[in-house]
Amino acid sequence: MNSGVLLLLIAEFLFAFSTVFVKYITNDTGISGIELSFFRFLTGFIITSTYIAGTRDNLHINKAFNVYMRGVFNTASVIFFFLGVEYSTISKTNLLNMTYPAFVFIFSPLITKEKIQKNLLIYLITVLFGIYLVVFPQNDGFSSISIGDIFGLLSGITAGFGISFLREARKSNRVNQILFYMFAIGTISSGILIINSFELPEGIYIAHVAIVALLSYLGQLLLTAGYKCVTAPTGSLISSSRIVFAMVLGVIFFSEPLSPRIVAGALMIMLSLAGVSGFFNEILKKRDEF
Repeated sequence: MNSGVLLLLIAEFLFAFSTVFVKYITNDTGISGIELSFFRFLTGFIITSTYIAGTRDNLHINKAFNVYMRGVFNTASVIFFFLGVEYSTISKTNLLNMTYPAFVFIFSPLITKEKIQKNLLIYLITVLFGIYLVVFPQNDGFSSISIGDIFGLLSGITAGFGISFLREARKSNRVNQILFYMFAIGTISSGILIINSFELPEGIYIAHVAIVALLSYLGQLLLTAGYKCVTAPTGSLISSSRIVFAMVLGVIFFSEPLSPRIVAGALMIMLSLAGVSGFFNEILKKRDEF
């Protein structure tokens, strides 16, 4: 197996597995998803700052607007994601969060000035229908919408903005510079939001909070390394494996229901993500070469 493929699979499993601990913590304590996002950002900020201090890296950034917007939208995405896990199921929240490539497709023309490829519109329509199946599982209108599902979908939408700004920021800045400001913005913003509701973890939940923060950071590290060894279409397809991991973990740990509508929605979203990433075009190109 290609090392990049293995790294991406491990990264996505770690992301999915971290949400198991998020669910346990928010179910059993008064610690909110926002507070857990604070610990995640703080851990990343400490590790990144330590590395930058050790290497004496320069924190001067070019086109600061793109870097700051990456930090703002990533912060919003992570907070919405953790709130989604708190108020919904880990399977549905991960699934809705993984719709972000479709929103990158929508928002990129506004941010990166890239043109939308008309042949990809069918995938956008498909992913939107998949979202409908997941968010409206009972087929009885708006009354069945869960606030947690709304948070999960918002995490995907804001991640789409964040990735679009990241692509622009990477054109003139190094990864560690972007990470430093991203974690700094996330730590400050989430810290402000929990000033009046902060609850200190106790007992086994201290370890659980640490596990969430470390698994999230390690997953991000492996994801970055993995994408260097595979093509973007392949990487996007493998990243969608988190949907499967989350569904399996949700059933094992929390007996989460998987209705035919949710499974159908998941398949539609995964196929759409593969299409938007160019995976099918890559296969057709290789077939034509033979």
